[in-house]
Amino acid sequence: MRPSCTCICKHLTPLQTITRFIILMHPKEYKKEKNGTGHMTKLQLENSEIIVGVDFTNNKRVNEILNNKKNSSFLLYPGKDNFNLSVRKSAETNSFMGDNPHIFILDGTWPCARKMLKLSKNLQQLQRVSFDNEIKSNFIIKQQPHALCLSTIESVYTVINLLKEANLEQCETKDFLIPFEKMIASQVEYILNPPINSYRPNTKGELTPKDRYKKQAQRTILFRQET
Repeated sequence: MRPSCTCICKHLTPLQTITRFIILMHPKEYKKEKNGTGHMTKLQLENSEIIVGVDFTNNKRVNEILNNKKNSSFLLYPGKDNFNLSVRKSAETNSFMGDNPHIFILDGTWPCARKMLKLSKNLQQLQRVSFDNEIKSNFIIKQQPHALCLSTIESVYTVINLLKEANLEQCETKDFLIPFEKMIASQVEYILNPPINSYRPNTKGELTPKDRYKKQAQRTILFRQET
């Protein structure tokens, strides 16, 4: 899905997890977003799938997963009353997650994710899991509504490591973010040193990452300092 010069396939090292991750992807993210981390997350997880939509209330595949009595289904979404994986003891987490956990993840901009949850009545009924995040996102080429908001792949990476601490996962995650890191490095290099000389005005070659959405231009990614 990317030009060969920026392909990340050689950096992929898919994990086999006990937990199944279902990435619910907004159509805009699926069709237009080349730097989205939802696709990348899917490629890094063997036990995962992508389902595209906005309102999943009557989605056949989603309801098939939810109605399977062998599954324990959860929604990864921030909130004060959620089951916080960061502070729960291992025994509590094991008991809560069950033997066949399925975690649903909303993949899209934060406004799109909120709309997806608002419309999807079946997702609203799910028990929610979350975590305490003290890590600033490294997704510097995209805007986040808050500095502590993470991309999809960073969120999944955090969740898997917390499940490992609770002895619910045994996979090795040290290379999980490498494709993401390589993609960021490649994009930054192209921004600072574009292949077409006329493309870049006279600049100091510095990047100032944005961490807030603009009301009128949510996709404005970064400013460049001109002399």
